[in-house]
Amino acid sequence: MAKLLRFGVAMEDSLLREFDKYIRRKGYRNRSEAIRDLARDAIVREAWEQEKGEVIAAVALVYDHEKRGLADLLTDLQHHAFNMIVSTLHVHLDERHCLEVIVLRGKSSSVRKFADNLLAIKGVLHGGVVATGVPSAEKTSTS
Repeated sequence: MAKLLRFGVAMEDSLLREFDKYIRRKGYRNRSEAIRDLARDAIVREAWEQEKGEVIAAVALVYDHEKRGLADLLTDLQHHAFNMIVSTLHVHLDERHCLEVIVLRGKSSSVRKFADNLLAIKGVLHGGVVATGVPSAEKTSTS
């Protein structure tokens, strides 16, 4: 395990009270765990936004499978991006609608472009992207 370093944090009492409420709602055991998670989240988000390094993303989309040619188009696009696709999950929601979850791994710019292209297809009713990754500090501390 990586060496833990202690440091002090100063904040207004009202902000600290709100933060303590937040960590109780989220189920953290202490402030340190919450601060570590917030720091990791900021680092991963910055990598995604600034297109730095490799990211992992899950693209979830709901579509109407009766829309002519849509299922074939989605499959074809995935075959062309096979090098980024880690896994897919297909769920039949009802007689007409499907949920597709596609896990992608690669350069942020490539993953973002592919996800945006999928979500913009006519017939995709709703969707979103959750981007994540291993913060660079974690990569070096666990090696």
